[in-house]
Amino acid sequence: MAQSLTAVLAIIYQEILLFAVVGLAIGGIDDFLVDIMFLVRRWWRNLTVYSRHTRMTTATLPPSETPGRIAVFIPAWGEAEVIGPMLRNALGQWSEGDYRIFVGVYPNDPATLAAVAKVADGDDRLVLCVNERPGPTTKADCLNLLWRTMVTQEDLSSTRFKAVVLHDAEDVVHADEIRLFDLLIDRFQLVQLPVLPLPGEGSWWSRSIANHYCDEFAESHGKYLTIREAMGASVPSAGVACAFERLTLDRLVNPANGGPFDPESLTEDYEVGLRIKNMGGRGVFVRMRDRAGDLVATREYFPDSLDGAVRQKARWMVGISLAGWDRMGWQGGPAEWWMRIRDRRAAIAAFVLLAAYLSFILWGALLLASWFGLEAAPQPSPLIEMLLWLNFAFMAWRIAMRAIFVGRSYGWLYGLGAIPRAILANLIAMLAARRAVFLYLDSLFGKPLAWDKTQHRFPKL
Repeated sequence: MAQSLTAVLAIIYQEILLFAVVGLAIGGIDDFLVDIMFLVRRWWRNLTVYSRHTRMTTATLPPSETPGRIAVFIPAWGEAEVIGPMLRNALGQWSEGDYRIFVGVYPNDPATLAAVAKVADGDDRLVLCVNERPGPTTKADCLNLLWRTMVTQEDLSSTRFKAVVLHDAEDVVHADEIRLFDLLIDRFQLVQLPVLPLPGEGSWWSRSIANHYCDEFAESHGKYLTIREAMGASVPSAGVACAFERLTLDRLVNPANGGPFDPESLTEDYEVGLRIKNMGGRGVFVRMRDRAGDLVATREYFPDSLDGAVRQKARWMVGISLAGWDRMGWQGGPAEWWMRIRDRRAAIAAFVLLAAYLSFILWGALLLASWFGLEAAPQPSPLIEMLLWLNFAFMAWRIAMRAIFVGRSYGWLYGLGAIPRAILANLIAMLAARRAVFLYLDSLFGKPLAWDKTQHRFPKL
């Protein structure tokens, strides 16, 4: 009986192992190609551009030849604890500049409404917008409310806004971003600045969960978006620290939605970036430093609990990897197809990781069985052995690259910490994929999407 069981486990092990090593090899090659492109591009620019010209900073940034008013959209549901400090900090950072901040709240969220009203009292730079429907609806629905309010204000003042900037209620904004957006929106229809998660606090477990976001964004916003733009593919909006040309958004308005954002989407910001590219618009990802040498970026705390991280990443997977497949299609050329495949591989990659961990557990069980003479020790075929060594090389490369990028943004100690945090990131990805699949299936059977947000906090500045 025991031998029959181990024989079945050996067959299952071989099948799962084959799926895992092939999937990991494909993903490894994909990531390696992006890394090589980044390194070659960086070397070439250093050789041909930055060897002759000083890198521009916001201190040397020329003013826009056609300056205009900037609209900042901040949707807020259940944000009473953070929205007040965030708005006061933003108004203080942007002491100069022609802008208006539109904050969307809900009638059944009196705490957030009161917090915004307290800051808005007597300051015409801040516009309080109350949704006619109780919350939570979706983030896109709240953004459309802000759009309609902005258009009404344009009609009353006879002044049209130049750009729309998106931020969240927990964002720590940079003082120079309004001026930077005002200049770059003259040439581009979408401008995305880096997002740098703030390092976690509290227990080791909470810090590790929060810091794995630091790892991922340091690499994604330090390398991936740069290569994506260089290839001529779409630049997806991160939902914060991004600006859209106002006239371009106007072309995306759907009267049925009440604005340019689709309320049936969980990742409306990401989709707008792709739609702008589909219309022939240009997006740019900008990494620029200020007078002090700090990166012009938005900083914020990300979830530091397992449940919060899983819920957030599941929402991203549903909107980008699952629903995005049928919602956004495969427009564009080869570069765009490649980038969209990378966007949508997250759920599949999580199941490949699960298969890899399961095969490792089964390998251990079969090895233990061989010690008792129940089954021969597992021996991979020459092809699988080759793939195992290839995947090991890719894994070592990927860990090294992540550690380098995290070290550049947060210091060498954080860079080294990214190595063990990779295991935690894999766990969160697998749990999020499981939740995402069930959420997506529910949506296919008619369950309406709701604002599945996580609890936010704002740093003491």
